[in-house]
Amino acid sequence: MFGLRFRDRIEAGQLLGREIAARLGVIDGAIDDAIVLALPRGGVPVGAEVAKTLGVPLDAFIVRKLGVPGHEELAMGAIASGGVRVLNRDVLDYARVTQQQLDAVAAREERELARREAEYRGNRAPLDVRGRTVIIVDDGLATGSTMRAAVQALRAMEPKRIIVAVPVGASQTCEDLREIADEIVCLRTPEPFEAVGLWYDDFTQTTDAEVHALLSKNPR
Repeated sequence: MFGLRFRDRIEAGQLLGREIAARLGVIDGAIDDAIVLALPRGGVPVGAEVAKTLGVPLDAFIVRKLGVPGHEELAMGAIASGGVRVLNRDVLDYARVTQQQLDAVAAREERELARREAEYRGNRAPLDVRGRTVIIVDDGLATGSTMRAAVQALRAMEPKRIIVAVPVGASQTCEDLREIADEIVCLRTPEPFEAVGLWYDDFTQTTDAEVHALLSKNPR
């Protein structure tokens, strides 16, 4: 079991970057149309190493799930960077969510998304994903609900291709995401999985300041 652990997110990102490069046939130089979008906060140090290995731009992709009022764990949709909103009509109908309730939840989450955008990116505009290969990175996949929302939101922004890439994930979650992503790179899928943090020696929480610093250092 311990041989499957990563030292930290930096090592995990380096190994993940090499695997993606090998799969895409990239040895030296950048993939012309690719960008790395990392899910804050823990995905950003991983994504920074992937972007460095591939020689491509890095940005954060912020996703906020829209929880059903009173049952917030049940997602009725999501909002994401770039002004994207995706809704799950089946959940909205089942939970009988009114337009007023939906708008109230969305407004609250939009305020938090805007706060994080300003904290992480400052005045810089988000990277344009239209027609590009997007490699979306996190530090691991447990249930995959946030990643699923991210992929669905990205589809609305018309990228050419979406590659989900994580150092470690639950095998069933990685398999399930194949339904909506163009390619999945789950570097390790240990069993039993239990939790992402178990597969890192150092799983210290990434701070907002660290996210900002990593995005500021990456050429765009």
